[in-house]
Amino acid sequence: MNQLYLYPLWLRLWHWLNAALFLVLIATGVSLHYAGPGWLIPFSSAVPVHNTAGILLTLSWLLFVIVNPRSSNARHYRLQLRTLPGELWRQLHYYLHGIFTDAPHPFNVSARRKLNALQQLSYWGALVGLMPILILSGWGFLLSPWLPATLFGVGTIWLVAIAHLASSWLLVLFVIVHLYMITTGATPWSNLHAMLTGWHTEP
Repeated sequence: MNQLYLYPLWLRLWHWLNAALFLVLIATGVSLHYAGPGWLIPFSSAVPVHNTAGILLTLSWLLFVIVNPRSSNARHYRLQLRTLPGELWRQLHYYLHGIFTDAPHPFNVSARRKLNALQQLSYWGALVGLMPILILSGWGFLLSPWLPATLFGVGTIWLVAIAHLASSWLLVLFVIVHLYMITTGATPWSNLHAMLTGWHTEP
């Protein structure tokens, strides 16, 4: 087993802060969406908790997009465009078939690159694609008294609500897939252990 220190303390703290905020936002968001007696969290409590968690998530995301490009961690997110199609195909084939037939993993984690092509694209999609939509639409709700009544002939709040709901459910799906992918390491718990200690175990 090869031990690699891939997750510095700041990255682990950021990761677990986001995990906690996402759980709070999911619980309060579902409570707001399906507001009613006896639901998860009373509406009157869910509103301020959801808003506070959303503001903290905004600050956390801004911290990441400012700090990560200036850190050594940024190299793990650089896409290899020339080899991307082939790498994507091999990863998809592995996750859909090879992992169930005990085939060797097509990607080896190294100190230079810890994310395979599929992981890179999924993180880009979540952090650069969906998170800005989620955050901007969330702030749209907070600042709704100052928004125009309509935008392109459609109710502005309706557009904000659709953007917020769609991006939130897609990010929930990302979290579910992320939880599954945790179990696909050298052992079912090795990836979780790496995010707790910083040390990745490569067979």
